[in-house]
Amino acid sequence: MYLFLCHLAFVDIGYSTSVTPLMIVSFLRERTAIPVAGCIVQLGFDVIFGTAECFLLAAMAYDRYVAISSPLLYSIHMSPGVCIILLVASYLGGCVNASSFTACLMSLDFCGSNKINHFFCDLPLLVKLSCTRIYMAEISPAISAGSIIVITLFIIVVSYVYILHAILKMRSTEGWHKAFSTCTSHLTVVTLFYGPVTFVYVIPKSSHSSDYVKVVSVFYTVVIPMLNPLIYSLRNKEVKEAMRKLMARTRWSFCK
Repeated sequence: MYLFLCHLAFVDIGYSTSVTPLMIVSFLRERTAIPVAGCIVQLGFDVIFGTAECFLLAAMAYDRYVAISSPLLYSIHMSPGVCIILLVASYLGGCVNASSFTACLMSLDFCGSNKINHFFCDLPLLVKLSCTRIYMAEISPAISAGSIIVITLFIIVVSYVYILHAILKMRSTEGWHKAFSTCTSHLTVVTLFYGPVTFVYVIPKSSHSSDYVKVVSVFYTVVIPMLNPLIYSLRNKEVKEAMRKLMARTRWSFCK
């Protein structure tokens, strides 16, 4: 489990870093220019880390299923070799998905206004700017991203269905508490990540304005990567105690 958490933290850092510098510059300046090559690089890293996070969250859901359903066989089913295979598959899936996005971007020609109402290079907006309408450039990334979202969500849902079935078979309250505490952090991260992504890439674009898209994009590219370490740290007793003391000290200072 801790191996997946380490790589989730690494992916969050890479995901946020690929977007945040340009976003800060765009906030400080009225206009921000980025060359096409830089746009391709940014889009590639953004897709790699975003896709890897989807696969990592699915792998972590399976990891929790094994831990709760077969705790005595956990070291066998989730051996170091299996964990490494899941990690390699996550990063490989990110690279494959990114290659489809970048290939589509490289096939486009831009001959008019190259202004987008966003703070990072997002392929749907770049396709609209292209003066050559390439059908595959529009449909291929949508199919690739949609398939990854559906597959990983399916794995997560199925894993938690089996987890719920295993929890209902438990007779001790302590077992229920441990099982739910094991899954709460992961479910919170999954909800926070897939909710904004679904809002931006699945819900029809006519139902929300570009300003709402930018706000939600800031949330899933910057805010959530910062929240993930805090969400998982709250399971630690020392962190909980430190937070309790901080809140008590803050409350006392306000009372004064």
